[in-house]
Amino acid sequence: MNETVNQATRRGVMTAGLGLAAAAAAMPFVQTANAATAKTSSKKETTMSSSTLTLKDGTQIYYKDWGTGQPIVFHHGWPLSSDDWDAQMLYFLGQGYRVIAHDRRGHGRSSQTATGNEMDTYAADVAELVAHLDLKNAIHIGHSTGGGEVARYVAKHGGNGRVAKAVLVGAVPPIMVKSDKNPGGLPLEVFDGFRTALAANRAQFYRDIPTGPFYGFNRDGAKTYPGVIDNWWRQGMMGGAKPHYDCIKAFSETDFTDDLKAIDVPVLVMHGDDDQIVPIADSAELSIKLLKKGTLKVYKGFPHGMLTTHADVLNPDLLAFFKS
Repeated sequence: MNETVNQATRRGVMTAGLGLAAAAAAMPFVQTANAATAKTSSKKETTMSSSTLTLKDGTQIYYKDWGTGQPIVFHHGWPLSSDDWDAQMLYFLGQGYRVIAHDRRGHGRSSQTATGNEMDTYAADVAELVAHLDLKNAIHIGHSTGGGEVARYVAKHGGNGRVAKAVLVGAVPPIMVKSDKNPGGLPLEVFDGFRTALAANRAQFYRDIPTGPFYGFNRDGAKTYPGVIDNWWRQGMMGGAKPHYDCIKAFSETDFTDDLKAIDVPVLVMHGDDDQIVPIADSAELSIKLLKKGTLKVYKGFPHGMLTTHADVLNPDLLAFFKS
């Protein structure tokens, strides 16, 4: 690959704080997985399945639906898939919940859509899936871009007993891009750099992000996990280049201010103060001021991908919120 492509790829990663997605399965999860397996193996009523739903516009959405009990719906971020929630799905399955996660259109095993790669359609897709599964009293949790999807879905489609609570983890709301109304945001040039890097060499771009800022592996003294990096890359490359390109605009330029103001259910906002992808000052610290029933929990030194690197800390905190 020539010099220009390499420079574009590096520049796209190093400029950044973007609303990406969450992490892939990883290292602190062995005990979590064993506990979940031990608990669920004795429950005869537990069901586990995966399937696809064909939406009204013909898009096929892949989803996992495991267990019984109160539903938890997991919303992944850019450019990953439902696999990014492996540690949480195993943990909460073991706690007696029904756990559901889907691959957003254009991501993972869902259709590689040329159109509809924006927040209103993402939320409408979730609404179709929720109706298909007849989910009620559900908890919706989203990471990064998935947090934006949760905010839009709960505000627009979450009535009639569909939603009990919501969680935003390292999430992109209220809005990422810098403007006169959002002076603390990231310049549009940052996201243009992402588009340039994706178009020039997506495979290398998707290697550089998890190797660097996503998990904080670029910090001095940080321990890196090659398997986590490889799994991030695997998930990203499963999706489509066109929908991933379009999604950069969706996660960076969508304004969720009115969505946050409209949400009536309790919302837990979780954010690491060393998040290099979605800086806390222009996201969680603003979102909490807009929510009617919000609680902010800040994790000192934790990175954007903390659901992977610190699942042993976050999972019990999530459980306490769910049960509160």
